[in-house]
This record gives sequence, C-alpha cells and structure tokens, in this order.
Amino acid sequence: MQEIKPTQENPKWYASWFDTPFYHILYKDRDYDEAQLFMDKLTDYLNLPDNGSILDLACGKGRHSIYLNSLGYNVTGIDLSSQSIEYAKQFENETLKFDVHDMTKSYPKRFDAVFNLFTSFGYFETDDCNLKTIKAIKSELNPTGFGVIDFMNVNYVIKNLVPQDTKVVDGITFHQKRKVENGYIIKDISFEVEGQHFEFQERVKALTLEHFERLFEKAGVYLLDVFGDYKLKKYHHEDSERLILIFK
Repeated sequence: MQEIKPTQENPKWYASWFDTPFYHILYKDRDYDEAQLFMDKLTDYLNLPDNGSILDLACGKGRHSIYLNSLGYNVTGIDLSSQSIEYAKQFENETLKFDVHDMTKSYPKRFDAVFNLFTSFGYFETDDCNLKTIKAIKSELNPTGFGVIDFMNVNYVIKNLVPQDTKVVDGITFHQKRKVENGYIIKDISFEVEGQHFEFQERVKALTLEHFERLFEKAGVYLLDVFGDYKLKKYHHEDSERLILIFK
C-alpha cells in the first residue's frame, strides 16, 4: 500500500495531493461553462475597470485565470503547487502571469480584485492561518478593490453528504468516503494504478457564514454582500449550494 502522507518537506495534505496528476484526473469533469458564467456574473457585478487587475488566489492550473484574461483583465494566478504553476506558465502573456506563492502571505502587488474560488480556503489546521489569509487579501487590494471568497455552504453540504461512492475517471476507480469530524469535512480517497495502491485525504474546515464574519471582523475587512450560487442569487442558510462573500 502506498499512502501519501505529509512529510517535513511537504507538511500539509494539500501540498502533496494537489501536486499529483490524480487530483486533476479526479476533478477533470468540473463544469467549465458554469465556471465561466460565474466569472462573467462576478466581474459584471463588481464593475471592475477595463483592463483591471485580478489576483487569482489558489489558481491551480490556471483555468479561471486564463478565462478572466480572455475577458480583458490583467491577471496574476498564484498557487502553492509548483507543478500546477509550471503547467499554467505555458499560457502566460503580457497580461497573464503565474507564480508559486503561499496565500497566507501578502503578494507584493495591489489589485482591483482578489478572487479565491471554488472552495480553495479552509485547508489550514488553525484559524490563525485562515485569518492570515484574509489579512493578506486585504493587503493585496488597492483602495477601490474587492475581495471574493467562494466557499461551499457547509450547512447544505452536511445535510446532503454522501457517506461513500465510487467514481471512474480515465480507467481509474476512485473510492470516496466522506465524514464530518472535529469541525472538518473530510474526504478519504483511495484507488489503484498499475498495481499500486494510493490513499489521500482532503480536509476542509466547516466554516459557516458566522465563522467568516468573525474572521472578517478580526482582519478589519467589511462584508458587503453574500450570494448563494454562481448566478449570484440570494444566500439561504440551508438551501444554497455556495457561500460567496464579497468584501473590502
């Protein structure tokens, strides 16, 4: 059995899992059309300036950065995964750049908007790191800039949690088990490739709107609006699939 565990060099689960090709295989069927519609709605709502600057925080392989750049924005995508950034760099141009960076630390530029999309938050073991990330976002915004965190609505997720299932992608059978434990939503993923057994775990803090409000207060940022889906419909505590926070 090959179980990928954190090491001194790679101490966090997301540092190892996100850097594997299997992560991208498992999630390759994400809805690109829905994501692009969300970007259209969000940038229109924020009324960002023509050629405005956007920081895509935890950008992965850069698909949202690339699309935002196609809309005319100057985009910088940052991610902790060096392999994802290496892949994304092939798409760079004069107005699209990618960089390896830890999002708990302030990036040395200022932007019209900072986007943290598709539940790319809450991976950390401590609220201190969550708070550092929000403070970093605040420092990355110019005086008229907006921060956006697109998180899952944990109330909806827990209510609709599927304890286990299997998913076959590219000939790989991924066995997925889900649970809520110690304030985290946890997914255990196991599969075999060429006779080798792999196990990974995803752990995301079950942060509610109330959690974020407390973090925002500590960070000195102001919550402006809350939406419940990618069409920017009103947030409902139990029934919305997403928790989309607009702040500055």
